[in-house]
Amino acid sequence: MPPSSCLRRIQSGLIALALTCVAIPALAQADRCPKLVAEAPARIVPAAFRLPPAPQEALFRLVAGASDEVTLNYIGHSTFLIETAGGVTVATDYNDYVRPDVVPRVATMNRAHSTHYSLNPDPGIEHVLKGWSDTPGQPARYDLDVGDLWVGNLATNTRDWEGGTTRNGNSIFIFRAADLCIAHLGHLHHTLTEDDIAALGRIDIVLAPVDGSYTLDVDGMIEVLRSLESPLVIPMHYFNETTLNAFLNRLGAREFIVQRNASSTLVVSRASLPGRPTVIVLPQR
Repeated sequence: MPPSSCLRRIQSGLIALALTCVAIPALAQADRCPKLVAEAPARIVPAAFRLPPAPQEALFRLVAGASDEVTLNYIGHSTFLIETAGGVTVATDYNDYVRPDVVPRVATMNRAHSTHYSLNPDPGIEHVLKGWSDTPGQPARYDLDVGDLWVGNLATNTRDWEGGTTRNGNSIFIFRAADLCIAHLGHLHHTLTEDDIAALGRIDIVLAPVDGSYTLDVDGMIEVLRSLESPLVIPMHYFNETTLNAFLNRLGAREFIVQRNASSTLVVSRASLPGRPTVIVLPQR
């Protein structure tokens, strides 16, 4: 074969390889809100944030309606009522003290304290998902489709009352609806590894405990939020304004925009996600 033909073939091959290397992360990123957790895929760095919207631009609405929207209602403590456009409802960290007014189709629970789980959930709940396994030390695993909602989880460790470690005692639950990926961190007790970040994939909204003591300390939680690189963070598990402000005051003003919402309800779509990492404080009901 003439040298010029060999060169052309090599050049063509290199161009094809370069295009493939560019395309694969983009395709993987589109499919990254997980269906994933058991697969241990390679880590993919999330795309850069868009430019921030103008200050007066409204990021969110308070009334749902479109098929590409998800409604988040902060009930209190670590409990949110999440509702998809298709009408599927989820109560997070479902317990006997703080409950939504409706019976959800799905309830997730974590067993750090009694305010995060129930031994007697409402019998009308179709799917009760415990964040721990009945086999000590083994992770709970979920891959559940309910209507237009998908639910998965990533098990994490917790501290026990003697200062030791309970392996896989907590779950980060991941909800996907309307092409939004929502992670409820549960009663997270440690920062996340690179493998954890890779397994979680693209997370658009983080529901984060910010008490600074019973879960992670404030610096540890901020490290987790930085590693997730999510556009929207909603604090939970804050007991009063003092603990909430201790978290908010430690945030870097150049890294996170902080906004307070007058309503405990937020309607979010992919198009409404902020261009810079933003913390939205919802009042507890």
